Amino acid sequence: MTNKISFIEKIKEAQKSNDSSLIVGLDIDETKIPDFIRRAKYPLFTFAQYIIEATANSVVAYKPNIAFYEAYGIRGLEQLHKIINFIPKNIPIILDAKRGDIGNTAKMYAKSIFEDFHADAVTLSPYMGDDSLIPFLEYENHYSFVLVLTSNESGSDYQLAELKDGSLLYTSVAKRMGELNRKYKNCGAVVGATKPEHFKAVASLMPDSYVLIPGIGAQGGSIEEVYKSCSKKQRDKYLFNVSRSIIYGSTLDDFNQTAKQKAEYYREEINKYRYE
Repeated sequence: MTNKISFIEKIKEAQKSNDSSLIVGLDIDETKIPDFIRRAKYPLFTFAQYIIEATANSVVAYKPNIAFYEAYGIRGLEQLHKIINFIPKNIPIILDAKRGDIGNTAKMYAKSIFEDFHADAVTLSPYMGDDSLIPFLEYENHYSFVLVLTSNESGSDYQLAELKDGSLLYTSVAKRMGELNRKYKNCGAVVGATKPEHFKAVASLMPDSYVLIPGIGAQGGSIEEVYKSCSKKQRDKYLFNVSRSIIYGSTLDDFNQTAKQKAEYYREEINKYRYE
């Protein structure tokens, strides 16, 4: 039911061997890839091969967003399987699925993601409560990143809503995820780098959790401000995702070399503040 090597073990080893806290998001849009790849039998997979080969020495994990493969039906999901199998075994895979459904349905989603796709970790939505999360947390060697405060602008519509006690909704979510992590040891958070002023609250409420941080690439979030909000002890648990700025760094045939350079750049930018 579980991987022999846990997500936490894999992430620590990848972080050490590649000296990296960079996640590369494999959100592959067929309309944005070079023409010569679009004509391939498996265009999403072929493009991903180039990106992975170019960036594998610079990353701590890869994060495919399942929507970009579901959009192409069975053909897309087949390519997602191929991509997951192609990623080096020592590099963790976070499947960005944002699942969030009740009990029995959640069990089937967890089975799909961890037993069929063989992902090491997943993203989840907590809106339907604990029973939408626990089936994932019961996979003890895997990891779940729960949406706490997202990088998109309209996320604030709900996540920054004020509760009766004067606290904000996202802090209630973070508090509960911290409690679940103390019990299951595999519950983390998704918190956008575009909202650095709220990181201190998350760092306080989820001190032992890994945090997946989107928003430092095309969305312009600040790595420095994020690291200012947490203790030095927590820094290795803060993992920064970049997608578009790396995989679509160039539309020319040398896009893979540009991706390599961009990944190296972001790894060094993260490390500059990580070791400060």
